[in-house]
Amino acid sequence: MVVHVVGQVVRPGLVRLRPGARVADAISAAGGTRDGADVAALNLARLVVDGEQIRVPRPGESPAAVGGGGPGGPGTGSSGGGSGSSGGSGAPVSLNTADVAALDTLPGVGPVLAQRIIDWRTEHGRFTSVDELGEVSGIGDKLMAQLRPKVTL
Repeated sequence: MVVHVVGQVVRPGLVRLRPGARVADAISAAGGTRDGADVAALNLARLVVDGEQIRVPRPGESPAAVGGGGPGGPGTGSSGGGSGSSGGSGAPVSLNTADVAALDTLPGVGPVLAQRIIDWRTEHGRFTSVDELGEVSGIGDKLMAQLRPKVTL
């Protein structure tokens, strides 16, 4: 798989990774971080998606990144951007257009739950209410309360 690593890394650019690689692996493949990188802003354990972009920010900078071609189509890397969604800028993520990588930026949502959200959308069509997110297996009342202000249709 190939991902695009940008921002505060020694060698920004495309890196090849094995399937199952994590954000930490992508940063290492890009030569590691530069001084002033805000690594705490990233989930280093998150699985990367082929075609995504990972932005290593400076302190106070958003890790938002735009990528392409992971499962679900073009979309986002670490936080938000393409597919009509964005998470890193504070804008809500669109349940109807976000890909796995964009949904993965939401609190409590990893790649498996993100795929379940996309599978629900594929089976039932567009979300017509944010409350329908509660019909996705693995999303209970507590998680729903966290997600409600961070998602949109």
